[in-house]
Amino acid sequence: MSIVRTIKNMRAVGFKEWFRNMTYIGDAKMGTHVGTDQMGNRYYENNNPMEEVPGRQRWVDYAQDDFNASQAVPEWHSWLHHIRKDPPPTDPIMNASRPPWLADFKENLTGTRGAYKPYSTVVPKIRAWDPVVKQRGGGAASASSETQA
Repeated sequence: MSIVRTIKNMRAVGFKEWFRNMTYIGDAKMGTHVGTDQMGNRYYENNNPMEEVPGRQRWVDYAQDDFNASQAVPEWHSWLHHIRKDPPPTDPIMNASRPPWLADFKENLTGTRGAYKPYSTVVPKIRAWDPVVKQRGGGAASASSETQA
């Protein structure tokens, strides 16, 4: 990334958006807004070969600050990775093939407080060792009675 490209993109998108891009994706990117998914993620594309490296001309701007790749909806994921040529809102095949019974998308919550934790009513086969400490036989009580006598 050259300093000329960085300054050019900063002027085009504004300082606030440029700083956000540098903070979150580490690159000064500028492109056309292609669409937004139901989670609020915004998707961009820049097909100018003089500005973007081939294969990196599509990107996502996540709505949440704590983001991961599982927050990208599957339809947009296929567009991001060049599996589909057209973005989901304009792709006629994708719009015609979406079944009405399909559930809403939820991100992967593994490693968070919302992760699935199974509940089992079966007694575990292996039990942890629970040490039992017994009182010692009268050592402290006999020593205190001897000092009083």
